[in-house]
Amino acid sequence: MKSNNRILIIVVMIIGAAACRLLTNYFHLWNFTPIAAIGLFAGATIKDKKLTFLVPLVAMFLTDIILGLHSGLFIIYFCLTIITLIGIWLENRQSPINIFGASLLSSLLFFIITNFFVWFQNPMHAQTIQGLIGCYTIAIPFFGNTIAGDLFFSGVLFGGYALLNSKSKKLI
Repeated sequence: MKSNNRILIIVVMIIGAAACRLLTNYFHLWNFTPIAAIGLFAGATIKDKKLTFLVPLVAMFLTDIILGLHSGLFIIYFCLTIITLIGIWLENRQSPINIFGASLLSSLLFFIITNFFVWFQNPMHAQTIQGLIGCYTIAIPFFGNTIAGDLFFSGVLFGGYALLNSKSKKLI
C-alpha cells in the first residue's frame, strides 16, 4: 500500500506541475515552465523505469493538447527524456546542491538542444555558424526565465516531496 500511495502522490505532483504550464502560458511567462523539473523529479523518484519516462511525457502531452501541438514537440520530448535520465542519476544523490546543479544542467541542455533545432529547421536563420550564433543570441533573453522556472519548480517538487516524506512516513 505504501508503494501505491507513493506513486500516486508523485504522479499527482507531476500532473499538478504540468498544469502549471497552462498558468504560465496564460500569464505569458515565456519559458518559466516546469518541464525540466518534471523530468528531474520523475527520474529521481519513480522506481519503475517505464513509468519514469511515461508519466512526464504523458503529462506534457496532455498540456500540449490544450496549448496546441506544433512541430517542435519531438525535440522538446527528446529533451525531457534526457532530463529524466539526469533525474535517474540524481535518484540516490538527492541533496539541495545536486538538485540545483541538475536543474541548471537541464536548463542549459534544453537551451542548447531546442535552439539548435530552431536554427536547423528554420529557413530564417542562415545555415552557417554565424546563423547558429545569431539564433542562440536571439534566445538569450528567454534563457533567464528557463533557469528561473527550472529552479523554482524543482524546488517546489523536490521540496514538497521531502516535506511530505518527513511529515507522513505512513503515506510515502
